[in-house]
Amino acid sequence: MSNIFDELRAALFSVWHRRWLALGVAWGICLLGWLVVAMVPNSYESKARIFVQLDDMLADVTGVPSNTKRDIERVQQTLTSAVNLEKVIRGTPMGAEISSPKEMEATVLSLGKKIKVENDKDNLFTITATYGNGSNSDAANAKIAQAIVQKLIDLFREENLSGNRGQVNQSLDFMDQQLAARQKELDAAEQKKIAFEAQNPSLAGGAGAGIQKLESMRSELRGVEADLVAAQSALAAINGQIAGTPRTIAAAGPVGGARGALADAQAQLNSLRARGLTENHPDVIAARNQVNGLRSAAAAEGGGSVGMANPAYTSLESIRAERQANVQSLQSRQASLRQEINTLTAQQFSNPAAAAEYQRLTRDYDVLKGQYDKLAQDREELKIRGSVETEHNAVKFQVIDPPTTPRSPIAPNRPLLLLGVLVMGLGAGVATAFAVSQLRSTFATANGLEKALGLPVLGAVSQVLTDPVRQVQAKRLRYFYGACAALGGVFAILLALEMVQRGMVA
Repeated sequence: MSNIFDELRAALFSVWHRRWLALGVAWGICLLGWLVVAMVPNSYESKARIFVQLDDMLADVTGVPSNTKRDIERVQQTLTSAVNLEKVIRGTPMGAEISSPKEMEATVLSLGKKIKVENDKDNLFTITATYGNGSNSDAANAKIAQAIVQKLIDLFREENLSGNRGQVNQSLDFMDQQLAARQKELDAAEQKKIAFEAQNPSLAGGAGAGIQKLESMRSELRGVEADLVAAQSALAAINGQIAGTPRTIAAAGPVGGARGALADAQAQLNSLRARGLTENHPDVIAARNQVNGLRSAAAAEGGGSVGMANPAYTSLESIRAERQANVQSLQSRQASLRQEINTLTAQQFSNPAAAAEYQRLTRDYDVLKGQYDKLAQDREELKIRGSVETEHNAVKFQVIDPPTTPRSPIAPNRPLLLLGVLVMGLGAGVATAFAVSQLRSTFATANGLEKALGLPVLGAVSQVLTDPVRQVQAKRLRYFYGACAALGGVFAILLALEMVQRGMVA
């Protein structure tokens, strides 16, 4: 630990012994560095925030989706293009300094690196421009930075409010051309399909439609057969009732008394049976008991009898004729359906090539129809969107924060650079003094001499100064302190000048 302390003390002594060399190097580096810092131009930054939003009221009513995000991205990407940057340069004092296309190209490239257009949120944009030119004053650089942002806002407004009316018209013309071409192709495909259907009427609607039609006819045939079975059963039942009903009934003179009541009861019983009621039905049982009771009363009544037509028999005959007609109609419909099913089945399996050709024609027609409908829908959406943009002023544009006037430079950080140059100069002076001491073959301590020679050192004689020498050294020391203070004073003056210069810009 003592060796390290001795080495450190020796190094400090060496630097202090050559303090004028260290101070001179520090002065030289500081003056050169401060001159370089002073030549670096100040850069000023101006910012602005804008709000852009599309009015979606008509989009909600018409159902046309809004293209706000796409339009904003397009403007954001093209705003810093070379064409727009050239407009910015020519619209600001920067354009007065340009005299050739090469200078314009270089200025455009440089300005493109100093402009940022950032999307803070969905509809908020921040435009930032940084500018600094050593040939201009700080106040002029600050004004140019503000003018750049203002020009960018004007371009942003023009790009959004003017919209893409010309592009919409060109797009509509292109869509009309495509629709006309698709219309011709669709008409040709439709004519081919109609001609094929005329030659092959059985394949109209395609194989799927034929199968569906065949299944429908088979289902209808099953229904007709079920109805025919029910109608035949009803006809058989009415035939049985007619077989058990007499054609005439006997009556004595004018029909009346027990015989008349018996005839009425039999007519009522036959009517119930004609309605399809079974023998076990309560109404049929009651009517049958009434007939049996009246028969004994009519037999006891006696007297001559005369024959008369049975009205129940006549009613049953009319019902049977109606049911026979229904059975014949169902049989005819059954035969017709069977014939149509057989014909359709034979046609489907007799010409598979024609069925395949019809499927191909139908598929081509459906594809062209879908393309035509999609193009027509896209054209209507484009037309409505163009009307919204051009007639209803759909774009809302608002400057939230106008371009700021820079009050202080954003770069460089001159106070920090001045301090850094001072520290670097002092460090370089100390390092130079120490390096020179290492090149000289002298020893600062007796221990260093002993280590270098490898021989014991018996003692060391300290320096003895006279009074005049001490006075001279004290005077030189005061000069040294004064030179150090002067270096610090120059640093302080430069800082003060920087503050004053910033105040003048404000």
